[in-house]
Amino acid sequence: MVNPETQKLAAGLYLIATPIGAARDITLRALDILAAADVLVAEDTRSLRRLMDIHAIRVGERPLWPYHDHNGARMRPRIMNALAEGKSVVYASEAGTPMVADPGFDLGRAAVSGGHPLISAPGPSAAITALTLSGLPTDRFLFGGFLPSTSAKRKTALTDLAEVPATLVLYESPKRIEAMLRDAAGVLGPDRPAALCRELTKKFEEVRRGTLAELAESCALDAPRGEIVVVLGRGDSANVKEIDLDGSLIEALKDLSVRDAADQVAARLRLPRRRVYQRALQLATRDEGE
Repeated sequence: MVNPETQKLAAGLYLIATPIGAARDITLRALDILAAADVLVAEDTRSLRRLMDIHAIRVGERPLWPYHDHNGARMRPRIMNALAEGKSVVYASEAGTPMVADPGFDLGRAAVSGGHPLISAPGPSAAITALTLSGLPTDRFLFGGFLPSTSAKRKTALTDLAEVPATLVLYESPKRIEAMLRDAAGVLGPDRPAALCRELTKKFEEVRRGTLAELAESCALDAPRGEIVVVLGRGDSANVKEIDLDGSLIEALKDLSVRDAADQVAARLRLPRRRVYQRALQLATRDEGE
């Protein structure tokens, strides 16, 4: 039930988190804001209308403006004018928390730059929901968003993430999920623990847990559909002796460049890339001088 005392909001840009599946996951505070705001802005106006209808909140005569990747530059001045006039503006992403892998980032930044209040009403987030369901460590994590769509760039991004001593949370398209998991297995190691979470809070919610190699094979046999979040367990640096590191690098440098050899060995031994690259450079320079 909407708070009957919420009649007027102070001027500012209000960011509300919307359900990622189950409509009842919206917070009471978000409903109050939707009922009271002067201007409604949404990544998808149809989705917001449906959500408001479900919770019996009328749009009425209030403006309902779209704001997304394709019209952001055109709409921002209009929204900023509304804020300058002292109006309360609510922005809702299509699903989840605004500013997280969401076009609302530029809008929020513009509001801050313009000296307008920025208020967040927290709520659902696919990244956090998947993290809690994964069964992997949650004390330290990094949200990596979407990886590049091409294999070469994706492997480069994964190599950079390999050094992060934290659980990794990534978004991925069902069309690319198998290829992404195979690239991740190649770069991070096939035995790295992971979880694939799809359609969270929806009817066909599913969580697959296993190693990267097992999940890649699972996707080949049964391709997942819908919205997907992948959670990767943290990489544990092995207790590798310097003599073993040097041996691996010397062998890799026979056929690869310093950079490629360092990438390959760092991923295989689960060591920080910077450390491995510096040692590879030393070995390559030493060999050239001999």
